[in-house]
Amino acid sequence: MKAGVVHAREDIRYEDIEKPVPGAGQVLINVKYTGICGSDVPRVNGDACHFFPNVLGHEFSGTIEETGEGVSSLKKGDRVAGVPLVPCMKCENCQKGDYSLCKHYSFIGSREFGSFAEYIVVPEKNAVKFDEEVSFEQGAFFEPTTVALHGLQRLNYQGGGQVAILGGGTIGLLTMQWANIFGAKNCVVFDISPERLELAKRLGATAVINTLESDFIKQAMDITAGQGFDYVYETAGNTATMKMAFELAANKAGICFIGTPTKELSFSVEEWENMNRKEFTLTGSWMSYSAPFPGPEWELAAYYYKTGQLQFDDSLIYKKIPLSQIAEAFEMFKTPGAVKGKILIDSE
Repeated sequence: MKAGVVHAREDIRYEDIEKPVPGAGQVLINVKYTGICGSDVPRVNGDACHFFPNVLGHEFSGTIEETGEGVSSLKKGDRVAGVPLVPCMKCENCQKGDYSLCKHYSFIGSREFGSFAEYIVVPEKNAVKFDEEVSFEQGAFFEPTTVALHGLQRLNYQGGGQVAILGGGTIGLLTMQWANIFGAKNCVVFDISPERLELAKRLGATAVINTLESDFIKQAMDITAGQGFDYVYETAGNTATMKMAFELAANKAGICFIGTPTKELSFSVEEWENMNRKEFTLTGSWMSYSAPFPGPEWELAAYYYKTGQLQFDDSLIYKKIPLSQIAEAFEMFKTPGAVKGKILIDSE
């Protein structure tokens, strides 16, 4: 079969490799689409790849091609989304259902071969079935969609509150939609890109705020009658938005950092004191799994895409690129700001 194989830094090649065969408890998936995740970029363009040669790709959809011995929940032709985490199921964290915190996990598309290929073999539980009403493009968005829902639920989220989403990227816009599905009174998206803010409005944001405007804090506080936001979700991993979260939070608010920081972060005493004076709760979020594995996050993604309550705008996809041109796709990321949305790799 054909695959996009990483051989070294900045060296990903479209070439032939052996087609995998499903063993007991495994399924073979004919891959349709795979999204390029932000974490894939340093594995190709930087030094983050675990080993060479490697096949990346973990945000994928496809159809069941073949099932191994003992597989009972899936059959040939089923439409599925890939679940990339392979927890050990034996450690204390796994026994508690905290699969994202497993210390002995494998991960499809980084620690073992992934979906930048025509076919992939995964354990039965790592393929989530979805109905015909859900497109394969949406199926390739299940992984970031579940990351957003897991982050939302890391706080004791209740309907009727004021919600701030810091960052209008893919995760931010999906978190915004989940917040609305579960009853936000107002859901406000903050970003510096007019295009992303316009997309946020189309997808259901109550209001959008450009943080390049000098009075953006006043605009935000006016929406909440000066009280601040009950729930603040930081999705950009940016120093400015992480500090902004502390300022926008209401008294007794919940703040969740979903975004992954890439730089050292420090707070002034005045900034940090917000936590004491407001008595807000601060937590983080990691991946998208809960019990029973892979978790309700994945079932709900399939359900709400089917009903249409999770809206899917074509603007979420920047480009669809054939697997044969995967090297060109990663070249695009070398120009800062050039990629405006998700790139999907088409394996067919």
